Amino acid sequence: MALSRVCWARAALWGSAVPPGLYVVRRLQFVRSGLTWGAPRSSKLHLSPKADVKSLISYVVTKTKVINGKYHRFLGRHFPRFYVLYTIFMKGLQMLWADGKKARRIKTNMWKHNIKFHQLPYREMEHLRQFRRDVTKCLFLGILSIPPFANYLVFLLMYLFPRQLLIRHFWTPKQQIDFLDIYHALRKQSHPEILCYLEKVVPLISDAGLQWHMTELCTKMQRGTHPAVHDILALRECFANHPLGMDQLRALQMKALCRAMLLTPYLPSVLLRHRLKTHTTVIHQLDKALAKLGVGQLTAQEVKSACYLRGLNSTHIAEERCRTWLGEWLQISCSLKENQTSFGFTLKILPVYSM
Repeated sequence: MALSRVCWARAALWGSAVPPGLYVVRRLQFVRSGLTWGAPRSSKLHLSPKADVKSLISYVVTKTKVINGKYHRFLGRHFPRFYVLYTIFMKGLQMLWADGKKARRIKTNMWKHNIKFHQLPYREMEHLRQFRRDVTKCLFLGILSIPPFANYLVFLLMYLFPRQLLIRHFWTPKQQIDFLDIYHALRKQSHPEILCYLEKVVPLISDAGLQWHMTELCTKMQRGTHPAVHDILALRECFANHPLGMDQLRALQMKALCRAMLLTPYLPSVLLRHRLKTHTTVIHQLDKALAKLGVGQLTAQEVKSACYLRGLNSTHIAEERCRTWLGEWLQISCSLKENQTSFGFTLKILPVYSM
């Protein structure tokens, strides 16, 4: 009787009222295998921390896209004009970022393989040239934004003067055409001044045959006739030395040439001459790379951009005519020698007077 009470007391301490026989059996099993009554293992599988982070990031990105889409629809429905500007600005930032990544990739490849700028393919060379100009314009805006609260004024100035302060990525399609027309009109204003200077220096040319060729060329351009390639190449010696060499040009002539090539004319004479020589050399190197690639390999947009850079307003000209004009340009440019870089810049201006 006493033993039975002791067994029931022990069973109560283990939390269950079991008969003494069962208690003894379970006790023996617990002693023989100590893990028999261990905590049960969970049947659920847990993801690794990396998988949890990826799923969280995916969820945040999905929600962000949904919210962004709702925000765009709200702007387009209630503020349509602002939405157009906002869309252009965001796309412009994306294109500028893509251009920066491509330029960095090109520069890294140049550094790894010890490649110079003039050894690059045409498209990479043109991309670096254009990206440098875009970054220079963006740096100017960055400098204006440095003073406190000046960024609000900069946004207002960008809205009021997009042609002067923004790059092409932030222009609307209509603005791109209008602004290119404005730039070409400014470029054409310097053509009569350059042509007048060429007429004045005709008596200073020592060779009588070259004097006659120069006079005939100026007469054709005044009449609106586009000069032939052989007419221009016949005068290459006039631009290599005095009086039309780059080192012999005066400040007024260099400023006119800068305006004709859309360069800043408000610089000292030394900087103007250096700027003209650098710009001329870059275009000459682009011409060589383009001649190696072939005009036929360019897209329609690339052809129009190349023509506009060299002085032709290609926005309102058919693609085939632009290709023909660019082929004649390359024929002239590739006929120049290395010591005729100064001649090359002035020579490139001549064919566009009548266009």
